[in-house]
Amino acid sequence: MHNTKPAERYEVAVIAFDGMSPFHLSVPSLVFGSCRPGPRTPRFQVRVCAAASTSLSTSGGFDIAVKHGLDVAETASIVVVPTWHNDCRQAPLALLETLQRAHARGALVMGLCLGAFPLAQAGLLDGKSATTHWAYAEKLAKQYGKINVNPDVLYVDEGDVLTSAGVAAGLDCCLHLLRRLGGAELANQVARQLIIAPQRQGGQAQFIEQPLPVSNSENRFAEVLQWVASRPQQPHTIDTLAQRAAMSRRSFTRRFREATGVSFKQWLLNQRLAHAQRMLETTNVSIEMVAQQAGFGSALSLRQHFRTVFQTSPMAYRKLFQTIGPYSHA
Repeated sequence: MHNTKPAERYEVAVIAFDGMSPFHLSVPSLVFGSCRPGPRTPRFQVRVCAAASTSLSTSGGFDIAVKHGLDVAETASIVVVPTWHNDCRQAPLALLETLQRAHARGALVMGLCLGAFPLAQAGLLDGKSATTHWAYAEKLAKQYGKINVNPDVLYVDEGDVLTSAGVAAGLDCCLHLLRRLGGAELANQVARQLIIAPQRQGGQAQFIEQPLPVSNSENRFAEVLQWVASRPQQPHTIDTLAQRAAMSRRSFTRRFREATGVSFKQWLLNQRLAHAQRMLETTNVSIEMVAQQAGFGSALSLRQHFRTVFQTSPMAYRKLFQTIGPYSHA
């Protein structure tokens, strides 16, 4: 059965403030604003808002004109606090009440980097796990004892509330939410479009497909990784790949860790999971066939890894995200 339900529409309110980092402000705008419209692709309307619609200064040395007030967050599907002041000051009451109302009516609320502090001040993280920039994690934990602060992950998804670690981890978090709302293929398309650097692995359910590292001086290494990613069903070892890259095992292992941030074993598992996701989304072939072509060997092995990483089964994932596309065997 094809998934024929109409595409969802999400309004994204990104909250700005005077003196903020323009990079942090751009992260959710880039990720959600880069989605290409399609018959089953969720549509995102991104609007930047502030306590007062005015010109705001930034740490980048230029001002930005904000056309919307916090009222746009009152109806938004997703409300994002992309960062906060470095002194972690108390957020204005109007902002805290906006976040509380958004959460109460069922909107997704995200606190990227130091944006976790306003969420904590609004009480939205009480009894939940959260993260923030590593340098501020201890402060968050001390000031808000009801929060389980985890400084070792890139982001935390509590369902209705998401938080991320510092700077680029906001990209990981936004791509994760995009994958959750629109499927793996949509998230991968946006990652490729933005030419995002290799993603670090921050926990079991936090895999985003890693764009391959490409450098003029390391074409051979990049080609080997591309070769492996296109053949997930084949057995691969560090020794054979190091030989293919004309490198020693030690040099290949070191270079691999530097380029991807994870071990080869973990990276290969991620590639196989990504291949399985795409097949589940875009084909009607059996779960056993998906497992074989993705390199898991058996449906049982695929189910075990899928459950561990994504907390769901391959069949449930297919029902949620199937869009029948280029891999279709129908």
